[in-house]
Amino acid sequence: MRILHTSDWHLGQHFMGKTRLEEHHAFLSWLVEQVQAQAVDAVVVVGDVFDTGTPPSYARELYNDFIVKLQQTGTQLVILGGNHDSVAMLNESRNLLGCLNVQVIPGVMADIDEQVIVLNNASGAPAAVLCAVPFIRAREVMSSESGQSGADKQRSLQEAIAGHYQQLFARAEQHSAQHHQQHGQRLPIIGTGHLTTVGASSSDSVREIYIGTLDAFPVNAFPPLDYLALGHIHRPQKVGAHEHMRYCGSPIALSFDEIGQGKEVLLVDFEQQHLSAVTPLSVPVFQPLARLTGNLQQLKEAMQALAAQHTQPVWLEITVSEDDYLSDLPARVEALAEGLPVEILLVRRARSANQQGLSDASGLTLSELTPDEVFERRLALEELEAPVAKALHDLYRQLITEEELS
Repeated sequence: MRILHTSDWHLGQHFMGKTRLEEHHAFLSWLVEQVQAQAVDAVVVVGDVFDTGTPPSYARELYNDFIVKLQQTGTQLVILGGNHDSVAMLNESRNLLGCLNVQVIPGVMADIDEQVIVLNNASGAPAAVLCAVPFIRAREVMSSESGQSGADKQRSLQEAIAGHYQQLFARAEQHSAQHHQQHGQRLPIIGTGHLTTVGASSSDSVREIYIGTLDAFPVNAFPPLDYLALGHIHRPQKVGAHEHMRYCGSPIALSFDEIGQGKEVLLVDFEQQHLSAVTPLSVPVFQPLARLTGNLQQLKEAMQALAAQHTQPVWLEITVSEDDYLSDLPARVEALAEGLPVEILLVRRARSANQQGLSDASGLTLSELTPDEVFERRLALEELEAPVAKALHDLYRQLITEEELS
C-alpha cells in the first residue's frame, strides 16, 4: 500500500498582489504525473486546500480539474478541511465527489463513523484504515462551561481533541480486527491532523492556530497510529524523533522566509501491514523567489548575479541598509531592476532594534499580522512580571475561546 501525503496548497493565494495561479496549475499537473509514475494507491490532502473560505473561481476550477484528472488514474482521494478552508464550501460538493472515489471531510462530522475511511490498494482490496481528522474547531468537540479558568478550558479542549482521536482510533481498530479475522492480517491505521504539535517549527506564512486556548497539541496525546499525516506547518519535518509522525509542508513557498526550504510531498509505504518507508518527493520550483539585503550598490550587483542564473522573472524582497534614509528609495531600487529578469514585490528599510515596535526581526508590518500576533507583540512591549503577563495572555485566550463557542 502506498499513499501520497500532501497539504497546505492554499489555492487562490495572492502573494503581495501576485497570483499563484500558474504555480498551482504546474504543481497539480506535476502531482498527477507523480501519482501515476509512483503507483500511488491513495492521495491524502491534510487541510488548507484553499487560502481563504471564499476562494476565487479560478482556484475552484483548479481544484475540480485536479480531481477529474486524478480520478482518471483510479487513485483514491481524501481531502481534509484546514483552518483556512470553509466547512460550508467544501461540503457543497461532498456528496457529488463521493461518486468519484473522493472522500471530503470538511470538519468534524456529526456521525464520526464517516471519518473512518478504508483505503484500498490498486487491486481494490482494503489495505489501510484512515482516521480522517480535519482542523478541529473548539465548538465542534466541546461546549463552554461557566466558571472555567483559562487553564481549565485548555485542559478541557485538549482532552476533547484527544478523545476525538481515541474514538476514531477505536473504530479503526475494529475494522482492522475484523479484517484480521477474515483474511489473517491486520490493516495499518493512519491518522491525520491539521494543527500545531509541540516542537513543530513554523514560518512567517503560518499564522499560529489557536484552537481556543490550545497553542499546541502534545505528541503523547495521539493514539498509537502506524502513521500520522500532519498539515498546517509549511516546513517539512518529523515531529521530534518520530519517523511515523510527519509534516509534509506546503508544495510552494508561501512567504519569503520559506526560500531555500526543500518543498516536498511524502510517499508513505506499508508492507506486511507495517510502515516500511517514508520517501520525500521534491517538488520543482515553479516560481523563483529571492531575498536581497544591502546598500544600493550591493543590491545592483546581487540583482545582476540573479539575472545570470535565471531566465524566468525572480520575485524579490529587498531590504535596504545604509541608504535607507533616501526619500526616493523605492524608485531608486526599481531603477536597479530595469532590463533584468526580476520583479520587486517588497522593499523594506533596515530597522534598528529600537525601531521594531510591533514588527518582528524579519520586518513584518502591522498589516501583515493577525490580531493574535498584534496582542502577543503588544504584550511583549510591556515591562510586566511573568505572572501578570501570563494572566493577561490566559484572559485573552479565554475570551477567544468563549467567542468560538458562542
